[in-house]
Amino acid sequence: MQKRSGVFTYENGLLVLLGLSFGVAFFDRNAATILVPYIDEDLQLTNTQVGFLGSGLAITWALGAYLIARWSDARGVRKPFLLAFLVIFSACSFLSGLAPNYPVLLISRMIMGLVEGPFLPVCLAIMAVESSEHRRGINAGIMQNFFAALLGQSLAPLVLVPIADAFGWRSAFFIAGIPGLICAAIVLLWVREPSRAAQDALDVSTAGAEGARMSFTQMLSVRNVLVCCLISVFMVAWMIIGWTFLPRFFTDYRGLPAPTMGYLMTVLGIASAVSGFCAPAISDRIGRKPIMIAFCLAGVITPLAALYFQGSLVVLGLLMFIGWTATGAFPLFMGVIPGETISRRYAATAMGLVVCVGEVIGGFGITALSGRLADLFDLTTPVLMMVACAIAGGVLCFFLVETAPAKLRALAAERALAKAA
Repeated sequence: MQKRSGVFTYENGLLVLLGLSFGVAFFDRNAATILVPYIDEDLQLTNTQVGFLGSGLAITWALGAYLIARWSDARGVRKPFLLAFLVIFSACSFLSGLAPNYPVLLISRMIMGLVEGPFLPVCLAIMAVESSEHRRGINAGIMQNFFAALLGQSLAPLVLVPIADAFGWRSAFFIAGIPGLICAAIVLLWVREPSRAAQDALDVSTAGAEGARMSFTQMLSVRNVLVCCLISVFMVAWMIIGWTFLPRFFTDYRGLPAPTMGYLMTVLGIASAVSGFCAPAISDRIGRKPIMIAFCLAGVITPLAALYFQGSLVVLGLLMFIGWTATGAFPLFMGVIPGETISRRYAATAMGLVVCVGEVIGGFGITALSGRLADLFDLTTPVLMMVACAIAGGVLCFFLVETAPAKLRALAAERALAKAA
């Protein structure tokens, strides 16, 4: 599908707005783990409870990603869902700040996960319709990783830690809830509902355009969807374990001051922003599969550096940066590859399925297990689990079938020449 060229187009404006909105959602998701050292002073959390703050949100994130995204596909509408998501997760951030005890805090995070989980699949489904073909990968990467990294990972530690130092962790949660309401107002006034005709026209050019409604098991029978689900299990666990336990690992195990921990976590956010732009853009040209393999395997560098590197803080930050570029693979296996494999009319459901499986087994199961093992042994255990997850995710990438349009056209041309010869 060809889109109007230029800078000030609806495609570009939509990309920025949806990217900012998902960045705000990720900012709210990560707020609790960034503020754990401060919350711990009031609520006296165990490592198991810290693990459940991440894994509890992950399980509801997963359920929402599949069930509510499927509901959106069934209704054939996107905008009303986006508005509801933004308002509800903003309210949950305020509720987190009011939490008098751990159970209330956990419940507020789990409700937040329920509406933030389907946010990304619905946004990606909108962008699949509104994106130019040659920008499909890079648009998904910018929307999912660039803004999420910029706001949720880079900016979150820089903003939340000073606010918590000056005014307390509750005030940090209150402030984190405001941007979502602003984004909701802009979505209400400016975003238009994607055209069903445009979506159907896009399906005509899609090799995987199935006519009948696809069930859960039918989607899993598609090789790329199944492989992306398995990759999601390990790479989501890798990311959530890292974001949940690295702050405490640096402050409690390695004895680094909180501002230093904030610097290192900010570096991870910058890495996500850069890789979220670069990895999908390169994959548009050379293919999805080689980029997936390279970036997922790079994920071993971050936990190994956190565990074993004892040199300069600057070099440690550089190593953490290189390893965290593995997040550049997330837009590909969560959105682009499933979306290029099956019909666009089921895009949100397929993407939600990949997110759901990854969050339930990886984000909830493996992350909860890592917290329990950290209590039984020490904080090195979850960091070592990150290494294993990155290796598993990288190996699974070898089983993907290439979907990049440019790469497929090149392969078709090569086959045609070979037959002619």
